[in-house]
Amino acid sequence: MSTAPALRIEKEVNDHFEDFLFDWNQKFQLLVGGYGSSKSYHAALKIIFKLLQEKRTALVVREVYETHKDSTFALFSEIIEEMGLLDDSGRRKIAKGKIRPKESPYELRFFNGSKVIFKGMDKPAKLKSIHNVSLIWLEECSEIKYEGFKELLGRLRHPTLKLHMILSTNPVGEDNWVFRHFFVDRQNKVYTLEDKELYKNRIMVIGDTYYHHSMADDNLFLPDSYIEQLEEMKQYDPDLYRIARKGRFGVNGQRVLPQFQVKDHREVIKTINLIKKPLFRIGMDFGFVDSYNAVLRLAVDTEKHYLYIYWEYYKRDMTDDYTAVDLDDLRKSGDLIIADSSEAKTIQYFRQQGFNMKGAYKYPGSRLQNTKKVKRFKKIICSSNCENTINELEDLVYAKDKNGNIIEDKFGIDPHTFSAIWYGLDGYEVADLKEEAQKQARPSRQRSKGRRR
Repeated sequence: MSTAPALRIEKEVNDHFEDFLFDWNQKFQLLVGGYGSSKSYHAALKIIFKLLQEKRTALVVREVYETHKDSTFALFSEIIEEMGLLDDSGRRKIAKGKIRPKESPYELRFFNGSKVIFKGMDKPAKLKSIHNVSLIWLEECSEIKYEGFKELLGRLRHPTLKLHMILSTNPVGEDNWVFRHFFVDRQNKVYTLEDKELYKNRIMVIGDTYYHHSMADDNLFLPDSYIEQLEEMKQYDPDLYRIARKGRFGVNGQRVLPQFQVKDHREVIKTINLIKKPLFRIGMDFGFVDSYNAVLRLAVDTEKHYLYIYWEYYKRDMTDDYTAVDLDDLRKSGDLIIADSSEAKTIQYFRQQGFNMKGAYKYPGSRLQNTKKVKRFKKIICSSNCENTINELEDLVYAKDKNGNIIEDKFGIDPHTFSAIWYGLDGYEVADLKEEAQKQARPSRQRSKGRRR
């Protein structure tokens, strides 16, 4: 496939995405699909092809800027390198036909003057300086607020070039703005496209929107073992199975942690002792009058992706000096406690008392990301001794807005034990099947399937 004069590139792609790669007839292009379907890979590849062919400025947006590093920017960089387009000469001028990735801030610069810039909706002021953007990609668009989507539409403008916006997402609930805007808004009785029609036809064009549905089965470079992992979700999280395996919208269940279960304390301890390489953590959420000091001991089976909660401390109306006395065994053990970093003064006090304590890393959007992390555990097994954890988490439900829509980072109560889990797991990432698929299922990894373009 020739993408520019005197420039010829060969690239293997998944058959189901071939039409998408070269179709620029519509303004909006919506990619909806399950984990591992390779939609993000082909969105990045499509943008590269376009910018090699035409001088454009493309904007890639995620809700949180910092997530670009290990997702979109890393993806672009990998594709550029595997296609032999990387310019690492160190010279001021970029070699013909080459692309140069740049960090701080993240950016891709093309030999023909095209460029890709990366922004986050958590830093909206940075969007105001952007001009002449003719192509925008909203990765994980369901995480971006509807107001942000409308603001980005206003940033999409160019005096001569045709305008395009690519949106990619794993389908969440039908209450999300993506479903209401592009499919059905039942509250306002607006019917654009029934999602079941898309699942049936896979690729559709309605008005100025190109719709594309994909599943892991469409990724010919994905190993069977990965699909088997997706199938396992049916047993421990039906909502996530619908999203990850089937790539379908639906009505989200109310429980935040459907895989949460309670077992006898002795059985939990016995099981933890049999884990080959357990990861032990301690998390602490601070409180006083209206909230509680919550401390949890956690154990992670990193092979099975199980989380165990086997000890808790849960009290309020306690000044720091009395809490320190209660937790004296933790001070003596020297075990690391990871706590709420917004309470720097309290952490400093405990450190002065001899506790091995540090603050967890917090950033805009971390509540949602931490919630998603915990939800990725196949099982969350809680000791029967942890009564307060059970009371808070067993039937924990999402909060809803005034229209009855689920708010994914807010809950029916203020679950202090959930916060303690977030902090305790700081720096540890539960295996994300989406990221795992991206690492092991790039079209460049195998050459026995797919089509070369």
